[in-house]
This record gives sequence, structure tokens and C-alpha cells, in this order.
Amino acid sequence: MKSLFQLIAAGIIGGTIAFGAFKALDKDTIIYDQIPAKTYNTNASVDIDPTQDFVLAAEIANPAVVHIIAQNKEYKQYSEEGSRYDPFEEFWGLRRRDRGSRPQAGTGSGVLISEDGYIVTNNHVVGFADFVEVSMHDGTRYKATKVGTDPSTDLAVIKIEGEHFPSLDIANSDDVKIGQWVVAVGNPFDLKSTVTAGIVSARGRDLNIIKGAKTIEEFIQTDAVVNPGNSGGALVNTRGELIGINTAISSPTGVYAGYSFAIPSNLVERVVNEIMESGGDIQRAVLGIMVSDVPTVKKNGIPVSLDRGVYVTNFNVDRYERKAGFSSAEYAGVEIGDVIVAVNGTQVENPNDLLEAIKFAKIGDTLDLTVYRNNRQKTIPVKLRRGI
Repeated sequence: MKSLFQLIAAGIIGGTIAFGAFKALDKDTIIYDQIPAKTYNTNASVDIDPTQDFVLAAEIANPAVVHIIAQNKEYKQYSEEGSRYDPFEEFWGLRRRDRGSRPQAGTGSGVLISEDGYIVTNNHVVGFADFVEVSMHDGTRYKATKVGTDPSTDLAVIKIEGEHFPSLDIANSDDVKIGQWVVAVGNPFDLKSTVTAGIVSARGRDLNIIKGAKTIEEFIQTDAVVNPGNSGGALVNTRGELIGINTAISSPTGVYAGYSFAIPSNLVERVVNEIMESGGDIQRAVLGIMVSDVPTVKKNGIPVSLDRGVYVTNFNVDRYERKAGFSSAEYAGVEIGDVIVAVNGTQVENPNDLLEAIKFAKIGDTLDLTVYRNNRQKTIPVKLRRGI
């Protein structure tokens, strides 16, 4: 009997210990679950909040993104006279694209970047236009004037008259990270104030989609949904800061198919400043030369010790007739066989370095080229002129 009592007592004590241990373990488990997930991301450079939403970004960006209607003179007169104008053409997306040089009209988006009414958008949204109208988030409409354009970057600045407009702060796009959340705000298909979200898929994309003799492309790629009408709208981070201007999509159908592209804010800010300082359109210029890597042409009398720079192989010429000095570089005295090793004191190692050194050069600028010729170094000032 005594043995039975001892056995029961031992069982109760053992069960109590086991229950206490289980409760302790259960308590630890609850505490573990309550630790914010971001504390475990010890290798991340930024905090990650799994409850993050885009409400703040939308509330900040929506009022600063405008709807733009652009027309040229012929279109305005054509539509006012009612001459065969069919409003359903635009509804079906025809937009008179098959009518050659006939009337043009289009819609897009823009971003207010100052309280006194300066708006940045795409050149392809307003570049052709004689009349530009801006519709605000609250429906208020303003006539806008073109301040200037830069076709090489597909950017433009327009202005509306007034003050205390909502505007976006511009973030440093160099800080944008692949994988971070972003929000696109614009007016796709004329649906005003539309917000979509995605992540940054890539940076520095050169798509060769901007047309012209001189282009500058370094797009931010995202998977935020962007469609026709979003052009010129804002790409913002979750704090509502501008990190890009939505410009293009990659699509076999003309509508969103997975990827969209935005001009980074650092490039936007530089071009906007250039337009404001010049007070008009920006006309980019080129040297008018053809080049190759130095190592491939060392047999042309280049010193063996010279293993950097670019070798001038030819000049760009008029496609119909040879014109002396048609190339800015040729006109300034650069010769075939010269090796360019620096531009304005910045060292040039290869053709890509040369392109980078002159990509923002404008007509009227002077570039100091450091060249090797006949084993001697010299500096040639090249004033960039109209032409190729």
C-alpha cells in the first residue's frame, strides 16, 4: 500500500514538472512569435516591414501627379471645325496615327516638382504640342506653357501659373535598390489618378528606344503596371519621394506585359536644371568621329607604351555630299589617327568612356580633347556645332 502511494506521488510530481516545462516552452514559443520579423534580417541594409503598405506613398504622390492633354494647332482647328472628327477614334486607340503629318493629339501624365507650377513629363507627351492643358488631382484645369524639352532623354518641362501647388520631393536614385517596393502613379487610358505597385527589377537599362542621333538611356526597370497614359507620371518609393519618371513598357501588344521603365530621378533633376538654365530646348551634340580601341590599331604608329584611349578612324560626313568640317572634331583640327586619351581632363580608356564623357554635351559647348599625334600629346578645343 505504501509502495502504491509512493508511486502515485511520484507520478503527480513528475506530471507537475512536465506540465511546468511544457508551459515554459509554450511561453518561449509565444515570445518568439512576437519578435518582429525584421529583427532576424541581420544582413539587410534597410529595415524590412512585412506590414508595409502603399497608402502613404499614394496620399503624397497622387495630388502632385497631373493629367496632360496635348494638341498641335492642326488638331485643335480640325476638332473645333468638326471636320470628320470622330471622338471614338481615341477611345479605340487610333489617335490618327495612320494619318502621317495630319493633326496630332495625345494624353499623358506629369509630375509637379515645385510649388510654383513647374511640371516634368516626357518629351513624347508634349514635344509636338502647341496647346497643353493640365488637369489636377481635384479636377482643376490649367493651361500650360512649354519651358523646354530634351529629346535625347525624352524629358520636358512645362509650367502652369499659380502657387502653393503640391509637389514631390526628389530622392537620390543612386540609392534605389533592386527588389525594393515602388509605386507608379499616373493616368493610364485616361483613368485619372491610378496607383500601381511593384518592385525594382533592374537598373541602368539601355533599351535603344529613344530616337535621334544622340540619346541618353539608363532606365530603372520595375514590374509595376504601367500603360499608355502613364508616360510622364511618377515612380515613387514608399515614402512618396520621386525616384523616376515612367516612360516606357516592354510589350508585344502595346499594353503592359510585365515590365515598365522609368527615367531615374538623378538624370531627371540634371536635365530639368539644364532646361531651366538655358530657358528652352536642349540640343545635344556629338563630336562627329568614328573610333576604335587602341590595342587593335597599334600598328598605325601608336607608341607601344600607349595602351589607353580611343583611336580616331574616320569622321561622320553628310550622307549626300562630303562637306569639309561637317564634323565638329574635324573642323576643330582633330585628324584621323589621333588617339584621344582625355576629355576636359577626364581620362578616356575606351570608347565607352568617351561616350560617357560627352553624353551631356550640348551644341555650343567646348570640349578640350587631349590627344596623342606622332608620339606627342596636345590639347584641341572642340566647339560643338550643329550637324551629326
